[in-house]
Amino acid sequence: MNKLNQKFALVTGGSRGIGKAICLELVTQGYNVAFTYFRNSNIAKETLIELKKEKIKCFSIKTHLGKEKDIEILFEKVKKEFGKLNVLVNNAATGINVKSEELSTKHWDWVMNTNARGPWISSIMASKLMKNGGSIINISSPGSQKVLSNYFSVGVSKSALESITRYLSIELAKKDIRVNTISPGIIKTDALNSFPVDSEINILANRTTPSGKFIKTSDVAKLVNFLCSEDSYMIRGQNIIIDGGETLLPRIK
Repeated sequence: MNKLNQKFALVTGGSRGIGKAICLELVTQGYNVAFTYFRNSNIAKETLIELKKEKIKCFSIKTHLGKEKDIEILFEKVKKEFGKLNVLVNNAATGINVKSEELSTKHWDWVMNTNARGPWISSIMASKLMKNGGSIINISSPGSQKVLSNYFSVGVSKSALESITRYLSIELAKKDIRVNTISPGIIKTDALNSFPVDSEINILANRTTPSGKFIKTSDVAKLVNFLCSEDSYMIRGQNIIIDGGETLLPRIK
């Protein structure tokens, strides 16, 4: 197929959890997919093998999204391998699970650089490869608008990310690039292993939503695919909550 007619996507933090589900959804929709990972190269290799079953072009690259040089290397690789981008999903995130008074400035910088600064820089670099428009999707968290125990660094950084979405949706509109945020409810993934079993986060993850079902990574992936489609063309700068109604319930005390 001529490269002009092919679709290309980059998903950060795509080796597992929500990111992996997004990669799997996009390849089934005909996208060539690149994804980043940070720590576990074995899991990244397994995900890459799974994606390549769809007979499309895929690659992974280890990237520290809190470091600008790493992001530059990432986009040099994307430009070399793909030549262009249609979709960027800023999914990768980190966090230090302590209260604000216990958080060090070093850890503040670590979280903010990865969860907010990195997606901002990545979005600007991606926009230069979106010659015919495209879609940028940022993955947020209910902790950006709702106070959760020991979630200060993540919640604040995700609030910043949602603000980045709003500003970029206006600034990049002239390039026909749509920018939106998805805020999933708490989903059972490996990311929850860093929280105590009896933490508010884990209790939420193990509680059925008002819909009567648990939220799945595939639910988020399908919403990403919709926001990549022309059917979502007029949706811009929005934070779309997908949680089965969970955030409408009172906080667990």
